[in-house]
Amino acid sequence: MTHQVRPSDEALWSSITAGDEGAFGSLFDRYSRAVYNHAFRLTGSWSTAEDVTQTTFLVAWRRRGEARLVEGSALPWLLVVATNTVRSQQRSARRWLALLRRLPSERHTESDPADEVAARLDDERRMAEILAVVRRLPPAEREAVALCLWSGVSYPDAAVALGISEAAVRSRVSRARSRLARLMTGEIEEETR
Repeated sequence: MTHQVRPSDEALWSSITAGDEGAFGSLFDRYSRAVYNHAFRLTGSWSTAEDVTQTTFLVAWRRRGEARLVEGSALPWLLVVATNTVRSQQRSARRWLALLRRLPSERHTESDPADEVAARLDDERRMAEILAVVRRLPPAEREAVALCLWSGVSYPDAAVALGISEAAVRSRVSRARSRLARLMTGEIEEETR
């Protein structure tokens, strides 16, 4: 039985720099999920994370001669490209909203699709702010928040899913609510770090 050795990022990138699309596909397969998850954590939006991931790899292909591997890994460079892509998209969205706000209001009663777009962007911005605060909770409390408060899973079902008692789930949710309230009002700065 033969065992295939996975090429290193350095070997892949050397082939990519020479224009090897197959090597680039291998790099995409290796890191697209990590880039996607990173983009979601930055944006709080699955669809935006998909767009960011696509743009990141498009930029990576276009700038393949400029990439800097970190300790032999392409992932840090890809994550920086994704972060910069998110920043660019957020700047564009802010400019777009500023332009929309400068437009004179229309007098007819039809709903303006720009209002819905602006509301969705505002929702995603608020979600990103909430995610930033929730990330400061201990992992066990984050799990409880995600299951019980965000997804509406009952305490008994969450207890089964997490392999703990219902009382432990209730305790985690209670502690998370209390800590979130303090974090949102700025009472605690670095309690969980």
